[in-house]
Amino acid sequence: MEFNPKIIKSLLKKLKETNLPFYIYDTLSIKNNCQSILSIPYKNKAVHFASMANSSPKYIKIVKQCGLNIFVNSVPHLRLAQKLGYKNRTIVYTSSGMDLPTMKLVNESRALVNLDSVNQVKLWQKNFKNKKFGIRYNIAGVVEPKSTRAGYFIGKNSRLGLTFDEIKSLENKHLVYGLHLYVGTDLYDVEYFMACYKALAEVGKYFPGLNYLDFGGGFGINDSDGKMFSFKEYGEMITELMDFYSKEHKKVLKLILEPGRIIGGNAGYFVCKVTDIKHRNNTQLVGVNASSVQFPRPLFYPDDSYHPIQVVGKSKNIKFNNKMSTSVTGCSTYSRDYLATNQNLPEIDIGDVLVFGNAGSYCASSFTNFLGFPKPKEYFV
Repeated sequence: MEFNPKIIKSLLKKLKETNLPFYIYDTLSIKNNCQSILSIPYKNKAVHFASMANSSPKYIKIVKQCGLNIFVNSVPHLRLAQKLGYKNRTIVYTSSGMDLPTMKLVNESRALVNLDSVNQVKLWQKNFKNKKFGIRYNIAGVVEPKSTRAGYFIGKNSRLGLTFDEIKSLENKHLVYGLHLYVGTDLYDVEYFMACYKALAEVGKYFPGLNYLDFGGGFGINDSDGKMFSFKEYGEMITELMDFYSKEHKKVLKLILEPGRIIGGNAGYFVCKVTDIKHRNNTQLVGVNASSVQFPRPLFYPDDSYHPIQVVGKSKNIKFNNKMSTSVTGCSTYSRDYLATNQNLPEIDIGDVLVFGNAGSYCASSFTNFLGFPKPKEYFV
């Protein structure tokens, strides 16, 4: 696969300055992705970037400049958002198992908060009387859930959200300001999204003070077969749905979306150098100067994460000859230290550079200290 020539040129220049692995991002691609989701025609909307996808301050500044708000699920990310200029309801805070100190910080921030259980609602109401809040609804039994890349986010196999019976049991329903849902991750089926959204919207009739419907994210990015999520089709359908339920509630409900990976997943690249070559069982084992803890998404999703690889040679830009089964191994002794497995790549030499695509989300932000390697630097072009 051939990547953006501008990116290749920029990373080759950066390689003259450092021998360490790094991430590089196409700023224009991030901006274009922001504009795609902002093009949804429904007017009363707010798009909140999910900070766990990429928490680099420079990355978040880019999406903020594009007009995106922010979604967080931890106190450190809440503080980061505030430091970068987000305040009040430009922040959505949704988590599970919050303790009282965390709730106090969220309340002080004046962010929109979505609570995850009956106990959480009781704790909130006991300590912040008459303060409005949102709730996360688990639509178990209403829509047949799909198992997505990270498992189930709805249904009986999901730990998240309140059930229908729990929702009906809530006291002070007039204080429920919004309803929240997260369907799954890396989904393309617009009809499935809409079926889940309708299930969420239908329970809105129990809450006279309802102001917003928060449908989360989970939009798929280009996969190995080249699929792209259709925001045109999605935008038309979500606008029709929001218009319908706004009419039912006799007020213009606010649409909240929380895109994460789709904003910059295909705008980021991980770059490392080849340091060793072995041949075992008809497979080319390519050792690099990086570890899976520095590029961890393949470690978390070994069976279905897709990161196309481009080989950049020492004396030529791209090598296509003699393709063979290839696995890319990290530079530790950890048995699962693989950056890629069973890839069809050309013959590779020590000193070549490997560039991994689709590395803009849940890669740098998922770095772990487990094996003791430094967090790679991130560059924007």
